Amino acid sequence: MGSIIKKPVKSYTYYYYVESKRINGKPKLVNQKYLGTAEKVLEKVLVAESSLQERVLYSNISDFAAPALLYDIALRNGIASIIDDVIPKRKQGTSTGMYILTAAINRAVAPSSKNRLEHWYSGTCLPMVTGIRPRLFTPQNFWNNTCVTAEQINACEDAILKKVVDAYDIDTSHLIYDATNFFTYIDTMKECEVAKRGHCKSKRTDLRIVGLSLMVTPDCNIPLLHETYPGNTSDAPQFRKMMEQLKQRYESITGKKSDVTVVFDRGNNSEDNIAFLEEGDFPLHYIGGLKKNQLPELYDIPLAAYRAFDAEHLKGVSAFRTTSEVFGRMSTVIITHNQELERGQLQGIGLSREKATNKLLELQQRLMRRAMGEVTKGRKPTVKTIEKNISGILSADFMKDIFAYEIFEKDGNPYLTFASSDEAVENLRVKYLGRTALFTDRVDLTDEEIVTGYRSAWHVEAAFKQMKNTDHLAVRPLFHWTDEKIRVHIFTCVLAYRLCCLLVKELSDIGINTNINRLLDELSELKHVTSFFGDINKPEKVESFTQGSELAQQIAEVYCLKEKYS
Repeated sequence: MGSIIKKPVKSYTYYYYVESKRINGKPKLVNQKYLGTAEKVLEKVLVAESSLQERVLYSNISDFAAPALLYDIALRNGIASIIDDVIPKRKQGTSTGMYILTAAINRAVAPSSKNRLEHWYSGTCLPMVTGIRPRLFTPQNFWNNTCVTAEQINACEDAILKKVVDAYDIDTSHLIYDATNFFTYIDTMKECEVAKRGHCKSKRTDLRIVGLSLMVTPDCNIPLLHETYPGNTSDAPQFRKMMEQLKQRYESITGKKSDVTVVFDRGNNSEDNIAFLEEGDFPLHYIGGLKKNQLPELYDIPLAAYRAFDAEHLKGVSAFRTTSEVFGRMSTVIITHNQELERGQLQGIGLSREKATNKLLELQQRLMRRAMGEVTKGRKPTVKTIEKNISGILSADFMKDIFAYEIFEKDGNPYLTFASSDEAVENLRVKYLGRTALFTDRVDLTDEEIVTGYRSAWHVEAAFKQMKNTDHLAVRPLFHWTDEKIRVHIFTCVLAYRLCCLLVKELSDIGINTNINRLLDELSELKHVTSFFGDINKPEKVESFTQGSELAQQIAEVYCLKEKYS
């Protein structure tokens, strides 16, 4: 039975909870718990009688699961250490590897400017996990410690890839190449070799652009190589430059010199590029797209001569295979027809036709109003300016094939007549729509392997789409205006994407199938909460986590995130 006793110690009285028991006929204390002074006992009683709501002071909430998981995979693969081995640490701040890794995690989780990096970092679990103080991540500190040359970036990338290719057994025998560009907000007058005006794929012709070429594996879109290049460089020269890098760096990265097949779209095929792929001690195989004017006779082959595929992933696709001369060499050539692609192209033509008709009607009416004297201001239109205007209106795919127009003058005023033809649309459908022409030097591949190989180009397109996402892994907005800073920024973005792809692969291997956006969105809901209770001067602390989704909880358990990083 328990009781409370008091013990005087000098001028103080202390209280204890005790339990006694008879042992060998004599009472002995078998349990004793110190309670404190009378005032402390009263305080504990009052606290016990009060509600949690009355005792709570405040809570600190930090992003947990997404930053912790990305840090975890980077730690397991030694990413920061690999970078530090290439780029020596300066005297102040943390290491270069930690600066770049932290920025990469930021790009994946909640992209922000370098000015906001310190603020973002302080609101995550990373200060607790890494032991690195947030104030080290000021923009000045970041750039002071990431003065990295293009050669050092390549060395870091090679070392990282050597590690992950071995660790994850990534198949590097089949690679997909493409290039894109990103518009920037760099002032026109700033000197910068990388940011140039050129053909902007996002239609921002008013801004300078930076090019990014990327080579990925079909295995979870993992980037193998990347190159930041001037935005005014056309696709074909950049393709050759990347193939040179691939030949130079492939063996050191993979430890192999085996057959490699590169997949690229029709914008990169040229006689010089194909000759370069085939030459030297390390020739590359290829599967590429053909432009319509390169082998126009392919489109005369009737659909009845095509053979349908049996594979489920090629349902609705048929192909005709032959051998033809391409760029002065005999190549295996396949032309495919895809029913879904044909339907999609017909829908696109219908929308473009409607838009072009409306714009031509507006132009026709403007010319008539001027001829009637209703419009007198502005420069009088000429046949040449009207031709230029119509060329812009009919710039969408196939519009010049289905529209006919005539510009004529009467009484010194120009007029326009036009018409579109259903028959022309049907001719396009029969001959061109749904068709894709391919060529390859791989005579040993089946039709299905060639078509599947070329269709894998969506992997690199998906990578670019992800990097243009504004929520996760965004390259934009790009304010950096020196070549060095732009290259470091894009290297950081590619590193972030690579880590996310590896996570998706790890999860897929254990039966958890998800994509990058869903993964990061759901993990963002699993946060670390530190709540404080009691006396503001000496509060009690309780640590917990938000509930998060079922997927987030499952992933946290798989990687033991709460046990490792809280």
